Amino acid sequence: MSEIDTFLSDWSDAERNGDPTALDTLLTDDFLGVGPLGFVLPKSIWVQRFDQFGLDYEAFDLDEVQTRVHGDAAVVTARQTARGTAGGQPVPEAVRATLALVVEGGTWRLAGIHMSFIAGTPGAPPLPGAAE
Repeated sequence: MSEIDTFLSDWSDAERNGDPTALDTLLTDDFLGVGPLGFVLPKSIWVQRFDQFGLDYEAFDLDEVQTRVHGDAAVVTARQTARGTAGGQPVPEAVRATLALVVEGGTWRLAGIHMSFIAGTPGAPPLPGAAE
């Protein structure tokens, strides 16, 4: 398993477990997360969103992972599959996620993530013109 694969596994575990301490270590200080609805969260809010927004994952996994390394940076594109709730409402079952990783202090860290809905998956808005 590569260092990036190990990092992605550790990050997925921290998200699944709602572990703000682990996330604080795994994210860069200037981390920005963009959700599927376009909201932007800095690190300080991202690591606390489990308590702040009632986010609770039963499952959280990455598949269809494609990694491109460019020196001390990497771009990872993946399908994020989750089951859980936020504020009592179900989270989208699947989103496409692009993660920006950088090497800081000799280890990979997450500098940013951008998510978008995958059309046709539960929790995603309907395709334009599609019957509801």
